[in-house]
Amino acid sequence: MSTVNGGISFWYAQEGAPAPREPLPGDTTADVCIVGAGYTGLWTAYYLKKAVPFLNITVLEAKFCGYGASGRNGGWLYNGIAGRDRYAKLHGHEAAVRLQQAMNATVTEVLDVCETEKIEADQHRGGVLEVALSPAQLARLKAFHAAELAFGETDRELYRARETADRIRVAGAVGSSWTPHGARLHPVKLVKGLADAVEALGVTIHESTPVTEIRPKHAITPYGTVRAPYVLRCTEGFTASLAGQRRTWLPMNSSMIATEPLTDAQWESIGWDGRETLGDMAHAYMYAQRTTDGRIALGGRGVPYRFGSKTDNDGRTQPQTVEALREILVRFFPRLAGVGIDHAWSGVLGVPRDWCATVTLDRSTGLGWAGGYVGSGVATANLAARTLRDLIQQDSGQSGPTDLTALPWVNHKVRKWEPEPLRWLGVQTMYAAFRGADRREATAHSAATDRVAVLANRLSGR
Repeated sequence: MSTVNGGISFWYAQEGAPAPREPLPGDTTADVCIVGAGYTGLWTAYYLKKAVPFLNITVLEAKFCGYGASGRNGGWLYNGIAGRDRYAKLHGHEAAVRLQQAMNATVTEVLDVCETEKIEADQHRGGVLEVALSPAQLARLKAFHAAELAFGETDRELYRARETADRIRVAGAVGSSWTPHGARLHPVKLVKGLADAVEALGVTIHESTPVTEIRPKHAITPYGTVRAPYVLRCTEGFTASLAGQRRTWLPMNSSMIATEPLTDAQWESIGWDGRETLGDMAHAYMYAQRTTDGRIALGGRGVPYRFGSKTDNDGRTQPQTVEALREILVRFFPRLAGVGIDHAWSGVLGVPRDWCATVTLDRSTGLGWAGGYVGSGVATANLAARTLRDLIQQDSGQSGPTDLTALPWVNHKVRKWEPEPLRWLGVQTMYAAFRGADRREATAHSAATDRVAVLANRLSGR
C-alpha cells in the first residue's frame, strides 16, 4: 500500500483545499491588522469583533487559512502550556496557578464556541492520557502528576498498569496520568469553521498575501500595505520568514502519520473507547489520537530543524521519519504491525529560546504578537487571542485591566536564538541526546532519568 506523503496534511486530504479568498487588492487601512490566519489570528479576530463590532479588522495570510500548524497538528485540545514552571519561578507559584487555571478553562471555552457557532470539528472530550513505558518514565510521570496537582489540577488521576490497560492497551505501559482537561478534534474542520465564523462577523480575510515586513502601524505585502493603529503578528512557526525575525522563534519540525481505518477486531485489541488523546513520557515524545473515522493519527519530532530556520512547503516527510513513527505505532500496539499507513506529513511550530509561550502588546508602537507555543497551540492560541483582545481594549481605553492581562506570560521578554550554525548544531545535538537517552532508558532498570537528557534539557533552556 502506498503512503501519501505531504500535500499539507492528512486533515486537508480529507477535507479538501478551501476555496481561495481574494488577495489584498492594494493599499488600505484598518483598525486592527492581523498577520497570519491560523488559530491565533482567527481567534483574535473572532474575539475582537465580538467585543467591538464596529472595528474594521483585516487578516492577511500568506497561503490560506490553516496552512501552517493549525492545519497540520495532532488535534490535541488540551490544557498544557509552555513555560509554566519558569513563570512560577519568575512571578511566584500563585501566578502560575492562575495561568494553569486559565488553560483548564480554555478547553471548555473552545468547545463552547464550537457549539455556539455550530462548528463540527469531530470534537470529543475524552481527556488526555500520558503513559510511562520504563522505570525512568514512570518516575517522571509520578513527578509530573504531583506537579500538576500542586498547580491546582485536583481532578487529575494516576493509574497503575492494570488501570492504564483498562483505558488503552499500550504494550509495556507501567502507569499513566489522565486529565479531563483535553479533547480530540479535527484540526482543519476547526480552522475552516472558525474562518467562516470570523467572516460572518464582518472580518476581512485576504489569502495569498504574504507579509514581508511588519512596522509600527504598517503590514507590508507585495500587493500593498495595510495601515492600522494595531498590527498583530500571529505567525507562530513561520515568524522567521519576516524581516528582522529570523532568530525570534525557532521553527521546530514535527511529523505525523495516519493509519488506514482499523477493523473492529483491531480496535477491540487496543481498547481506547474513551477517545483520549495519547502521549508518553519519553524525552522525544509522541502524541496520538483515535480519529472519528477509526484511524490512529500519531506524531513525533522526526527531523527537528532545517538550517537557517527554513520551513517546508507541502509537508513532505523523509522516509526514515515515516518509518520511525511507524516503529512507535507498532511498539505501542504490536498487533498493528501489518496496518497500512495512508498518509505522512510535517509542519513547523514556534519555539522561543526559553521555551515559554508569550502574549505581548507594545503600547508605544501598537505592535502585538502571540505564540511560541512549543506544540501546545491548539488550546493556547485561544487563550492568547482573548488576552490580545483584552490588551487592545485596555490600551484603547475601552476597558481596564482584566484577569487575562494580569497573567504572567503577558509581555514576557525572550532573548533571540543563536546565529547559524550554532542554532542548527544545538537543536540537532539536543534531539540526538534525547533519542539516545530514550533508547538507554528503555533497556535500563533504573528509575533515574538519563544524565545526558538532564544535561541536554539544561543546556537548551527547555
